[in-house]
Amino acid sequence: MALALGLAGLAHRVHRVDIWAVPATRPAAFLAANPAAEVPVLILDGAAHVQSGAILLEIAGRFACLGGESAEGMRRARELVIWEANRIGMCLPQLKEAQRPGGEVFAPDVLDWLRMRFAADARRFDLLLGDTTFLHGDRPGVGDCAVWGYAQWLDAAGVMPTPSMAGWLGRMRGLDAMRSPEAFFPTR
Repeated sequence: MALALGLAGLAHRVHRVDIWAVPATRPAAFLAANPAAEVPVLILDGAAHVQSGAILLEIAGRFACLGGESAEGMRRARELVIWEANRIGMCLPQLKEAQRPGGEVFAPDVLDWLRMRFAADARRFDLLLGDTTFLHGDRPGVGDCAVWGYAQWLDAAGVMPTPSMAGWLGRMRGLDAMRSPEAFFPTR
């Protein structure tokens, strides 16, 4: 979401939330905006928007950017955001968590299944990217932002990108609006 806001050139403020803290101890304003105590949450015109994919689609549609400039672009955005949520965005965080010191311990057959699922997702990524620069064509869109949210962690998840994915990752890292997670969400 932070990348999408930066790519769209939308002014915004970031409030960091400790996702490792007990949810009930998170800031009161955050809990009021998002009773599920999950990140991210985006406040637009006083209304709270939750769930990464829904937020990205709201940004694209409301501000006619990052794929939201046309009906065709929004169709592509919906396909990519939903694919990310149901596929690559499911296996990569689990694999990353399994690598984190003190992280969740998964049975070896579960890890094998997650790696197999990532391999299938990587093949689908290649199909979705085709011969374009970004998943939305010659410019990145909200689908690229959604997939980037997880694909940036391939090394930490212990998996390798396909050559096409590696090229896309390099182009994403080279975007003017790109920042490290620490720069997007600085600690005070």
